[in-house]
Amino acid sequence: MSTFDADVIVAGAGLAGATFALAAAQGGLDVILVDPVPFSTQLDASFDGRASAIAWSSFRQWQALGAGDDLAPVAERIERILVTDGKRPGAASGAGHGVFLRFDAAEISDRSEGEPMGWMVENRQSRVALSRALERSTVRLRTPVGLEGLEHDDFGVTAALSDGTSVRAPLVVGAEGRASKVRDLSGIGVVGWPYPRSGVVATVKLGRPHDGIAHEVFLPDGALAILPLTDQRASLVWTEPHDRARALKAASLEAFTAHLSRRFGEFLGEVEVLEPRFVYPLSLLLADSLIAPRAALVGDAGHGIHPLAGQGLNLGLKDAAALAQVLVEARRLGEDIGGAAVLERYLRWRRFDNVTMAMMMDAFDRTFATDNPVVRGVRDLGMAAVNAVPAARRFFMAEAGGAVGDLPQLLRGEPL
Repeated sequence: MSTFDADVIVAGAGLAGATFALAAAQGGLDVILVDPVPFSTQLDASFDGRASAIAWSSFRQWQALGAGDDLAPVAERIERILVTDGKRPGAASGAGHGVFLRFDAAEISDRSEGEPMGWMVENRQSRVALSRALERSTVRLRTPVGLEGLEHDDFGVTAALSDGTSVRAPLVVGAEGRASKVRDLSGIGVVGWPYPRSGVVATVKLGRPHDGIAHEVFLPDGALAILPLTDQRASLVWTEPHDRARALKAASLEAFTAHLSRRFGEFLGEVEVLEPRFVYPLSLLLADSLIAPRAALVGDAGHGIHPLAGQGLNLGLKDAAALAQVLVEARRLGEDIGGAAVLERYLRWRRFDNVTMAMMMDAFDRTFATDNPVVRGVRDLGMAAVNAVPAARRFFMAEAGGAVGDLPQLLRGEPL
């Protein structure tokens, strides 16, 4: 028999890791959460500058975990999404060409119970809400403490920590992002490739109300998105080749604003860029497996996808909900929660969805970020067809909102 310090050790206190820790604790598991970065640093406005589109099912999960009241004042509803070909007039530039996609939350109100297509929340604010939920939970948070080593046996896993201590549990969960130590120490390989572009991320103040509309314009060198935030602000995600992205980050505020206005137009009025700006090289990463002996992966530790449709975080939050439910149900049945049979259930639940979404986003990037007239012609026909068929639009919106497939309880808003 083994003596355990906890039921689960979670490495990584980011959005996916914190969500999983809260879900597992809600289901009665004893959780230790470690992260090498002081948690207070993650709450700083200049930590990474990113904002995320949160599917309505993911938002329900956070509400079920007790973070809803803190998120409500800082979350902006996404009522519509307008997707435009940047070489043609379209939805983002006023009346004109019909080759664009228009998604409206009202079309799927019967499935979303009147909720919006999703919510835009700055990552910093999501972390604040989750940190407050963690403070109210039974999760034992240890930061700044990193994972240094893992040793597993037939009964459990021992994690060596950077403060010189070690903790033992039946299972360790890696949620430390693409550079996951749990993944590497567990011998899980990865496949993937870099994209020839980087994303320039900034927050802007708009001269006119955004009305909860998310705009995405596909240009030959990448996508330009302006996503609604509270207080008449928006999150800017501007994809360019690496050298141009670096130049945009280094440019003066005046030059950056002028470039932005030329690319996006003035339909949202005068745009004020709020500093700082960030640049993130884009790449695809897929772990060979989401599980190993006495280990499981959630979030970007298992899959880092192109941010084209803003689904990366939502996939990670689905992982968190699914793994927590599998483990809690296994514990209630008296099973070994770190055993191979239990972890296989998690793998079967999440693997197909993650790989399919990653490949779909990769194909979309290759299709949209091109100036090839043949590819653009076929793509435009496809966009026009989807836009003309209400059932197709509703399917894509339901998929993006997380209402398709076998959903974990938390994504239906049901506590564990």
